[in-house]
Amino acid sequence: MSSDGEGRIIKISGPVIEAKNMRGAKMYDVVRVGEENLIGEIIRLNEDVATIQVYEETSGLKPGEKVVSTGAPLSVELGPGLLTSIYDGIQRPLPQIKEAAGDFITRGIDIPALDRKKKWLFKPSVKKGDKVVAGDVVGEVQETSLIVHKIMVPPGVEGVVEDVVDEGEYTVLDKVATIKTGDGKKDVQMIQRWPVRKGRPYVKRLDPSVPLISGQRVI
Repeated sequence: MSSDGEGRIIKISGPVIEAKNMRGAKMYDVVRVGEENLIGEIIRLNEDVATIQVYEETSGLKPGEKVVSTGAPLSVELGPGLLTSIYDGIQRPLPQIKEAAGDFITRGIDIPALDRKKKWLFKPSVKKGDKVVAGDVVGEVQETSLIVHKIMVPPGVEGVVEDVVDEGEYTVLDKVATIKTGDGKKDVQMIQRWPVRKGRPYVKRLDPSVPLISGQRVI
């Protein structure tokens, strides 16, 4: 991007804009657009010109306004609280937005998808010295009366459990375990961030035998 770290809008067509001086950006990077920091995603790159899909109302945007790449793809937050929240299509928590901004979504509002202050009862499933690989369960959280949320070793991580917290209440950002890997230590939280365009890895896909009754619909 430009020397000051910002691209500039050169064209606006409804929810799609173009910005120049975006050479440092990548395909599918999340960007913040304009003075109100509207959220968008790069859907095409041609040299230093990026075509951006803006996921909010673009009225009032003008050529010359700034566009800043976050350097990260559009991602979701996975962890306790996911199944008991209500989101829009890009995982913005609607009840929290209503509390902060009223009945209408304020443009550019940025609220974490998972509550950072709420504490969850975490029950460890591993102990110090256990060998673990990606997908192994390090603990559980009873998110609802029907659903147990399993806290797993993140993809790409394997090693030996060096430390794990005792059963108790923790936030999604608290460290619940530390794994010693070949590349150093990896802290495990109850939250994981995952790009929406990348499939989650699995060993074997199991066909459902019992319907999941969520209270809203049958999945």
